[in-house]
Amino acid sequence: MKQNETDSRITDVSFEDGQVIRARYIIGADGARSIIRTIAGIGFSDPEGPNLANNSMAQMIFADVTFEPEPVGLVTLEGHLNATVFSGNIFILLPFGNRFNAELTRDGEPTTKSVFRVGCAVPLMNGEPSHTPPKEYIQDLIDTYGPACITSDPSLNPTPVKVDQLIWSTRSRTHSAIADRTFTRFGAVIFLVGDAAHIHSPLGGQGMNLAIRDAIFLAEVVTKHIQASVENPDVDDTMLQEIADVRHARALEIIGFTKTLLKLASLTYDSYAWWMPCSGASIRDLILWILGRFNYVPTKVAWGLSGLGRR
Repeated sequence: MKQNETDSRITDVSFEDGQVIRARYIIGADGARSIIRTIAGIGFSDPEGPNLANNSMAQMIFADVTFEPEPVGLVTLEGHLNATVFSGNIFILLPFGNRFNAELTRDGEPTTKSVFRVGCAVPLMNGEPSHTPPKEYIQDLIDTYGPACITSDPSLNPTPVKVDQLIWSTRSRTHSAIADRTFTRFGAVIFLVGDAAHIHSPLGGQGMNLAIRDAIFLAEVVTKHIQASVENPDVDDTMLQEIADVRHARALEIIGFTKTLLKLASLTYDSYAWWMPCSGASIRDLILWILGRFNYVPTKVAWGLSGLGRR
């Protein structure tokens, strides 16, 4: 990208095939390793400093699988999110049923079985998993950390089940980072959205929700800015800066929220001292048990996780 030589509000964007596009607006939606962000000279770092992820929760594995035979039990009810938090780790099980099979298996082998999404933290001391962990690795995680009804261990599950089809798997980091600014000018307007503007722990499922909201609010403001520039070619960028500040603040809020979830999930059951036989994890469990008895609290949490409470 380089500023146009004849119009200071236009940027010439060159592509690998030699094509050059003259643009007044450039939206950086090109991921955590954003080329647009790099060329624009925008920094990208953790707002609280580097290397804050707890070692036990620094990396997570997610996978969509089917089982043979299909498991039964309360935690396998379709649409119910099950999260088992234990000493320094968390295991997530989300039964999708088979209503999304066409979308989930679009790039692979189709299936009519119920699909389950599993997620689990992998401590750094266990090594670094591959970017797409194989079926055997996922099976081992399930047998080690998962609920009894989906394990292949007959000593835990009277009806052992095994991973039948691995539809998708990925390794995810739990570190956070945010762009120093999401709006700047490089001739043209440059605006960062999604992972190009912010990344954070996958706990809470906030990434895509936040990115979609970025795009929705930006589309409205860019439309207004285009309309204003028709009447006045030298219109200032106040409205763009305002929405950039709002989205930046919202991203910081989400990063703080996911870090809180990460800290809660990473608490262990180790006692503080011999004279204080309690632990951070046991205190967390007690508080969550008490709060969970008030209907308002689960509703408030669900509202926040959906993104509707953090527009």
